[in-house]
Amino acid sequence: MAYQRPKGTIDILPDQSGLWQHVEATAREVFNTYQYQEIRTPIFESYDVFSRSAGDTSDIVTKEMYNFEDKGHRMMALRPEGTAGVVRAYVENKLYGPEHAKPYKVYYMGPMFRYERPQSGRQRQFHQIGVEAFGSDSPAIDAETIAMARQLLSNLGVNDVKFVINTLGDPESRAAYHQALIDYLTPFESELSEDSKVRLHKNPLRVLDSKDRHDQEIVANAPKILDFLTPEAKAHFEQVQRLLIALDIQFEIDPTMVRGLDYYNHTIFEVMSNAPVFGGGYTTILAGGRYNGLVEELGGPQTPGFGFGMGVERLLLLLSAQTTQPALPVYIVTIDESAQVVAMQLATAIRAAGYGVDLDFMNRKAKAQFKTANKENAQLVITLGESELAQKAAQVKQMSTGDQQAIGFDRLMNDFSQIYQELVEAK
Repeated sequence: MAYQRPKGTIDILPDQSGLWQHVEATAREVFNTYQYQEIRTPIFESYDVFSRSAGDTSDIVTKEMYNFEDKGHRMMALRPEGTAGVVRAYVENKLYGPEHAKPYKVYYMGPMFRYERPQSGRQRQFHQIGVEAFGSDSPAIDAETIAMARQLLSNLGVNDVKFVINTLGDPESRAAYHQALIDYLTPFESELSEDSKVRLHKNPLRVLDSKDRHDQEIVANAPKILDFLTPEAKAHFEQVQRLLIALDIQFEIDPTMVRGLDYYNHTIFEVMSNAPVFGGGYTTILAGGRYNGLVEELGGPQTPGFGFGMGVERLLLLLSAQTTQPALPVYIVTIDESAQVVAMQLATAIRAAGYGVDLDFMNRKAKAQFKTANKENAQLVITLGESELAQKAAQVKQMSTGDQQAIGFDRLMNDFSQIYQELVEAK
């Protein structure tokens, strides 16, 4: 019997993993410039960590979370998102203490798990890269984090995106809006989907996020949160907008936008792309916002927070559509078996100089080896045969121009960086 991977998972094969590594390395570089440090939390946590943070009416908790009872009869869950586990670690390790600088900035990357219908860019095991900043109420943190998201995407070569923002207000704003939504939706209660009927009285904001078509028609004319903001919440949102304008970040305000997790308040944002690879329409590739009550919900002191998460699979769909085969610096062609010893010596020296090398281990003809060099987008091809061994000089071909010259073994082994600069980087 040939086993298959579980539904909703993928194998990241060697010809794909390089792009994953590029995304992760770029994220680390960008986050470090903003003084974020990496945090790594468990892949599974107590079920309550996610049910208390995401909200017991959210799709994640009610439909999508992988939960199980362990051998100690404790209810556990695979993490469906990154923020809750980071907040739990922040509280448990007392990272709010006076010895830690504020805001306390961390980033994470790794697999998450949700039981949902697999589709392009959305799997049951998926990967997120995210950031969290704890301790600051300032609208400037909101704006800086959004600016960091823009720089991350720009550094990855993703520029044609749309930034959409909204506010969910402070607790007073939410309370007033909560009641206004109930008053508006109650006459439609019999028409709502079963999920929305449950949410109507527990958390009516969740009805706004319903995927049911008739629910969407009903909420199209619902009251807007922007009409219920307290002066303080309005001032916070207006300052975020001023800062984004000052940072030359173009954005749209969508007063109907909510987030899929209950812990958000004040500023929320999404970054969307309508690239053809997504099949038409805008798809969210990065999203986040402010969550000023979440640390207290998980047992810590009153601590504001702001962060975002980026879906790596969706981003890779976008990058794969615009990425070309990376170049291999050197391929060594051996005409016959007698050249193999020198070929391996050259390869070792070139790698020690910091350059990638590939060579043949299948005893193929030279023509087949040259085909492989082309397939791997080699910049230089070094050819070794009987005559090259006799002269102690290899034929070195610059593939983009076709220029070829003989270069001595000693120089290739001891001065390869200079050779590569002259033949490739200077062109």
